[in-house]
Amino acid sequence: MSQLSGKTALVTGASRGIGRASALSLAQRGAHVLVHYNHGAAAADEVVDAIRAAGGRADKVQADMAAADGPHTLAERVRDIVGERLDVLVANAGIAKELSIQDTTVADFDELFAVNVRAPYFLVQQLLPVLGAGSSVVLLSSLAAHASVGQLSAYAATKGAIDTLVLHFAAALGERGIRVNAVAPGVVATDMSAFARTDAGRDFTLGLQALKRVAGAEDIADAVAFLASDDARWITGDTLRVDGGSKL
Repeated sequence: MSQLSGKTALVTGASRGIGRASALSLAQRGAHVLVHYNHGAAAADEVVDAIRAAGGRADKVQADMAAADGPHTLAERVRDIVGERLDVLVANAGIAKELSIQDTTVADFDELFAVNVRAPYFLVQQLLPVLGAGSSVVLLSSLAAHASVGQLSAYAATKGAIDTLVLHFAAALGERGIRVNAVAPGVVATDMSAFARTDAGRDFTLGLQALKRVAGAEDIADAVAFLASDDARWITGDTLRVDGGSKL
């Protein structure tokens, strides 16, 4: 597969989970992938090494997305590597906190919005000079943005904000030929949803879904790669549900 041959891609939060799988999927399609991480340097090295071992191109890049200047720092480091052109941005880095409304603190709320909303907003802003006609931005939404699942009210609000940003970004950047979309996974067996690996978690998950298996990160990553590719060239402003038919 070479739909992305000769193109550059940044995946945030790419040292594990959906981000890691997305980096690998983009690399398999020919992209030169920048593997962003915050604390997981060793894990990021493993992703880079796996891409290079398969004959692809990859570099790692560090920045703290919870910091107010994190997106600005990351954009500067990315531009130092790719020069004047970034073809794909996958804003995957995010955090979740399962808390009741009563137990959610201001600090919890602010951290969720800092990482899940503020960071991708300003990362897109800071990368606009190197995003151009044909570029694709893919944000990460969630089933929780449009359905009540667990005690995730504050987290769900951040993903509802992402769905709104997709519409505004797509409308504003369309004249420049930049497409903006999101994928909205359901429950995925990653570190963020480790409960899905338990018997009880598996039963709960299958009870939500039309398709009766638990999703892996690769199931989401291939949808990300599709939206990043020219196969999706006439899709923008959309949030694609990739959730096995959850909460139908």
